[in-house]
Amino acid sequence: MTFDNGPEPGVTPQVLAVLKKEKILATFFVLGAKLADPARRKLAEQAHAEGHWIGNHTKSHGVPLGRIADPAVVRSEILDAQELIGELSHADRLFRPFGGGGELGPHLLSKAAVEVLQEKRMTCVLWNAIPRDWEDPRGWVETAIEQCQAQPWTLLVLHDLPTGAMNYLGAFIARVRQERGTFTQVFPPECVLIHRGEVIGQLAPYVST
Repeated sequence: MTFDNGPEPGVTPQVLAVLKKEKILATFFVLGAKLADPARRKLAEQAHAEGHWIGNHTKSHGVPLGRIADPAVVRSEILDAQELIGELSHADRLFRPFGGGGELGPHLLSKAAVEVLQEKRMTCVLWNAIPRDWEDPRGWVETAIEQCQAQPWTLLVLHDLPTGAMNYLGAFIARVRQERGTFTQVFPPECVLIHRGEVIGQLAPYVST
């Protein structure tokens, strides 16, 4: 499980409490701008201290990097966020691009973004399941279960945002275990495009020309 777009007071603590109770380790792809707020940074620090991985989900989450023409803006979106994450960063310097509704495609990255990720020896992590919890805060659990059943290894994207969706996180975990599923903090290899600056996946479908 991965959680994007946080941390958020009132939601991230709830998520952390459930994960701790269930003995599950996850990854939080945080927004750099949110870590400028001391209360939100403290939540990221708590997540890190409890064994969760902290990744970079851009600074502002405003426009997908593949749709930004100015390379300087692309660099800023990645590097400013990484600076704000600081010592909380995973050793692999995890980065997840902004999909704009969870869609995969060439809008995710630009050539400038790939250059930054290689230069700074970062790791680019995508996904293969998005139950759109922000749109369907009550029904996402069934969608997520169907997505998990459709493939052997699911990298699920959830959001620790104040939509009410995370009220059902415990129910989702229970359903996964009922279906004999297990949780791991490791990513499916096909979801990792770049590892510590080395391209190991197919970049072309995700980079604008």
